[in-house]
Amino acid sequence: MSCYRFGPHLLHESQVFYQSRLSLGVVNLKPIAPLLDVLILSKKQVPRLKDLQSEEVSDLMLSAQKVGSVLEKHYKGSSLTITIQDGPDAGQTVPHVHVHVIPRKKGDWANNDDIYEALDKSKGVDNEDRKPRTIEEMKTEADELRAYFT
Repeated sequence: MSCYRFGPHLLHESQVFYQSRLSLGVVNLKPIAPLLDVLILSKKQVPRLKDLQSEEVSDLMLSAQKVGSVLEKHYKGSSLTITIQDGPDAGQTVPHVHVHVIPRKKGDWANNDDIYEALDKSKGVDNEDRKPRTIEEMKTEADELRAYFT
């Protein structure tokens, strides 16, 4: 079994549903959205977007675009929130550059911008209010999504 490093965290290979040459798509341990959300991360372990080469940035964003299209279809969403918290003062809680891709539906938040509060640093991966999913729950979601890319 392979593991991937995401900042200080180890991700089990069963959480990975998408791979390009330079990026990974993984399901989120503590999703913030009603329709769930996923992360696109650089295979290169660096904390900030500025630490990537242009080819790596392009791959990261093209991967987010490709995965976003699948998520919107899979979860029957009507839009996407795609965001990067680039550094701790921007709310980044894991020091590994990554993109949140979040499928959206009308009315999923009472105030559309409340999603950014949910992404806030104080509500990150270490927030006890967000219940972590089990390895099996994450594997099930990753298996469903992986089918779109094989």
